[in-house]
Amino acid sequence: MRHGPPSQILEIATGRAPLPIVLNLLYRAADALRRRSLRGDYGRIGEDIAHRYLRRHGCQVVARNYRPRSGVGEIDVVAWHGETLVFVEVKTRSDAEFGAPDRAVDAEKQERILRGARDYARRAGVEWGHTRFDIVSVTLGKPTRIDWLRDAFGKPPSEKRESRSPFAKL
Repeated sequence: MRHGPPSQILEIATGRAPLPIVLNLLYRAADALRRRSLRGDYGRIGEDIAHRYLRRHGCQVVARNYRPRSGVGEIDVVAWHGETLVFVEVKTRSDAEFGAPDRAVDAEKQERILRGARDYARRAGVEWGHTRFDIVSVTLGKPTRIDWLRDAFGKPPSEKRESRSPFAKL
């Protein structure tokens, strides 16, 4: 088992290790434990990986596994990315043998996500024009591959924010 350079171990033992190194080691240990306890539950593992990935890339996650009262349309991750409320569908595969994970988000799944997103945006008081739908594809393996598809599928044309350009209606 590899522990890293001796100086790194000494820094941790004496309490003088930089915080990012300690956090990285803790996250790696937590990942190893989680993968053992969730063996075979690729969806949960993928959501955990996507959650950290989005946070690392500037998103503020505000909800996970949001389900409206109607029970239709669970949203894996809801996050703010700047001024935009992002509804994220996470798809995970153990390998790329059957294609990219994001291909599993068909029109029916998109409609369920839209229903849940409408409910969340209404309850949170967020204008519909300030929302976006993303997909994070996680392919487990060595190394794990993460693809963040921004604006992966849009709102129906009737629900998109109208353009303010004077030439939009020409």
